[in-house]
Amino acid sequence: MRKDRDGDVTLKIPRPLYLQLKQVIEGSGFHSVTEFVVYVLRDLVSHHDRAPASPAPQSSEVEALTPAEIEAIRKRLESLGYL
Repeated sequence: MRKDRDGDVTLKIPRPLYLQLKQVIEGSGFHSVTEFVVYVLRDLVSHHDRAPASPAPQSSEVEALTPAEIEAIRKRLESLGYL
């Protein structure tokens, strides 16, 4: 992770995942993948105390999002008023 002077850090994600996220946010109101990822992570962290932790995936590779997962994300964004 690289730390920027304003306190932000840079996280690396696989390019295929980045490109999928870019498609997911099209027309959503998010201005960048970074903005979307920060939103999702904040939402995840806010739910962390309310739900039991689930084990992290054991695979070192990131799997592609399925069409059903993309649709679920779109529905979530719509319910939050982003679509």
